[in-house]
Amino acid sequence: MSDNESAERDLFMGQVLELCGEADARGDCPVASIIVRDGQVIGRGSNRVATGGDPTAHAEVEAIRDAARNMGTGDLSGATLYSAMEPCPMCCWAIKEAKIGRIVLGARHAGMRRIDYGNYSVEKLIDMTCSALVVVDGVRVAECEAVRRGWKHWVEPPARVTG
Repeated sequence: MSDNESAERDLFMGQVLELCGEADARGDCPVASIIVRDGQVIGRGSNRVATGGDPTAHAEVEAIRDAARNMGTGDLSGATLYSAMEPCPMCCWAIKEAKIGRIVLGARHAGMRRIDYGNYSVEKLIDMTCSALVVVDGVRVAECEAVRRGWKHWVEPPARVTG
C-alpha cells in the first residue's frame, strides 16, 4: 500500500468517525459508513435504528440508499464502502447487491469479542456465496473500537473460554 492510499483511507475513515459521533449524539448506535467513487464521497450513512424505528437502518444500508439516490442508480460498481464496524450479514448482502467492489473496515466483530454473530465474518459470507469483494481492514481500529465501546448501551462481552 502506498503512502497516498494509506492517507486516503485515514482521511475517509476520519469522516466515518465524525458521522459516528453524530449518530451517538442523536441517540443511535455510533456506527457510520461512507461510499467513495473516484476519490469523491457519493453516499453517507449512520445507524438510525433507534431514532428511525427501522431495524434495517444500519449505517451501510443508509449509505447505500444515499449513494443510490445521489447517483440515480443502485449500481455502485467501482465504489468503496468505508465502515467503522464490520458489516452484519444483512449489510454485507446489500453491499453485494449494490455491486460495491471493496470495503474498508475499522473495528471487527471478533476484535470486539462480540458473541451475538457467532463465528461470522465478512470473508466467510463472501466465501459461502462465491462473491467477489475486496476487504481491507486495520484502518483506525483503536478509534473505531473506542467509539463503539463508548456507546451508552455497549456491554463488554466476557472473554471467550476455549478448551
